[in-house]
Amino acid sequence: MVNAVVHVELIGPEPERLRVFYAALFGWDAPAGAPVADAISVPTAYSFIDPVPDAGPVAGGIGGGPGFAAHAVFYIGVDDVAAALQQVEELGGSVVLPPQRNEGGGVVVGHFRDPAGNLVGVAGPV
Repeated sequence: MVNAVVHVELIGPEPERLRVFYAALFGWDAPAGAPVADAISVPTAYSFIDPVPDAGPVAGGIGGGPGFAAHAVFYIGVDDVAAALQQVEELGGSVVLPPQRNEGGGVVVGHFRDPAGNLVGVAGPV
């Protein structure tokens, strides 16, 4: 195994609310009842996100510096970061970082917190 991201989990006190949120925001299908260790989740409340068609491999990055709070975040690719963040708020999440243009990378990114407080990023074209 290479040191690649192999799994991402979104854990919160109301897993069904998270499933509904991500289904509405990204169209993710995640039916409850997947096998899981009891220390991770209530077994009947855990789900695997069904594979997303045409989703490429996961990339990663390390950065920060003085004045940056430590955190881990993963990014979901979207067509329009501003529209996705607006939908986040409509669905009960909160925007943490409004759309930011990365001039060097030709991408726009933003961060939000889902209803359970998990930090998630969205990234899209300029």
